[in-house]
Amino acid sequence: MPVLSALYTYPIKSCRGIVQGEASLTSIGLAWDRHWMVVDSDGRFVSQREYPSMARIVPMLTEADLLVHAANMPMLSVSLDIGCGRNLRQVTIWKDHLPALDEGDLAAQWFSEVIGVSVRLVRFDDAVQRRVSARWTGGDAAFTQFADGFPLLVTVQESLDELNARLLAKGAPALPMDRFRPNLVLSGLEAYDEDFLNTISIGADGAIVLRLVKPCARCPIPTIDQATGTRDSTWPNEPLDTMAVYRANRLVDGGLTFGQNAIVVHGEGQRLRTGTDLRYEWNFTENSSGAGVEG
Repeated sequence: MPVLSALYTYPIKSCRGIVQGEASLTSIGLAWDRHWMVVDSDGRFVSQREYPSMARIVPMLTEADLLVHAANMPMLSVSLDIGCGRNLRQVTIWKDHLPALDEGDLAAQWFSEVIGVSVRLVRFDDAVQRRVSARWTGGDAAFTQFADGFPLLVTVQESLDELNARLLAKGAPALPMDRFRPNLVLSGLEAYDEDFLNTISIGADGAIVLRLVKPCARCPIPTIDQATGTRDSTWPNEPLDTMAVYRANRLVDGGLTFGQNAIVVHGEGQRLRTGTDLRYEWNFTENSSGAGVEG
């Protein structure tokens, strides 16, 4: 029986993820996921694409605070209570321009010192709605915070196992799932079944229903070790070199895909728990997202 085998939350966009046994689901993804973001002096988001060392910034959530750790730095504490006194700052994430709440000079100084450039920490303003692309949702309204484009990213363990078998066959090291920064990891399926899934229902009562809407084209971040913030000196472009052989996807202009972006159909306010059984429905239309397969 397929199960939900792992959960990850990323409170600060492009910083270290948190492995969780359970998490609250909202209409815009897992609670606190990508609720904060680091921006440059122009208000544009920065990420591991430009600053791989961001992987070494480690967030932790308590009932009252976001705590942030990094080597040779004092711990930074940011209150979860918005309260008052935060200034609005105009920020840019990809093509979206929106106001966000600035977390102040102390946080800005902390992140600037760690990353090595002048940056500021902002949090998502709950009064703002950031709508995802209706092209991929079939016109259904869905929203997200500071994720690249969608509320959730779903991957399948067997897909990683198959990719790792290819890596090991060429002498490259196997990679952990955190390289792909998913929110939900499913197990008990065939490799790349996610390319053809329409919906997944989680739990015996099916109270949580997610719809997989867009294959995730991978940027260079999977080449970065999420523990060290560095690339392998011998295999600096893995796993992308291996994926180029068989994961180019016509639906995203030939991008190399691994995992599926998803939206929440039902289940806002429910708890997701690892080990929970799930059911699924297939999508075998001509627009399903199967990537290229070796002949």
